[in-house]
Amino acid sequence: MTSHATPARASSTYGAKAVQIAASKQGAPYAYGAAGPKIFDCSGLTLYAFRKAGRKLPRTAEQQYKSTRHIPRTERTPGDLVFFPSGDTMGHVGIYAGDDRIWHAPRPGTRVRLERIWRGDARYTRAN
Repeated sequence: MTSHATPARASSTYGAKAVQIAASKQGAPYAYGAAGPKIFDCSGLTLYAFRKAGRKLPRTAEQQYKSTRHIPRTERTPGDLVFFPSGDTMGHVGIYAGDDRIWHAPRPGTRVRLERIWRGDARYTRAN
């Protein structure tokens, strides 16, 4: 799959803008509970990017997962949310950038970055 979305499978308008906003935060430091504009945790980055794009999301990864439309991996397009389960909850979230990569705020001691999806059990949603 290429990183270019076809019209029939295009991400939401919010998602396309959110990718650009997340990318503009590359290098911002991680801090637990931070939601920008200069410091982020994982769900704080998605919350910030989508809010700036015009779509309100809840605060935590789990709440974001529950409040967005679940889609199969085969339908993911840039701007979709990518979740990583941790036990019975969603422990991490990022924004799909295409080419099997996400923008995310990984963990303490790291910075916002573009990274390859590292787990096969990732789940995908769309914030329409």
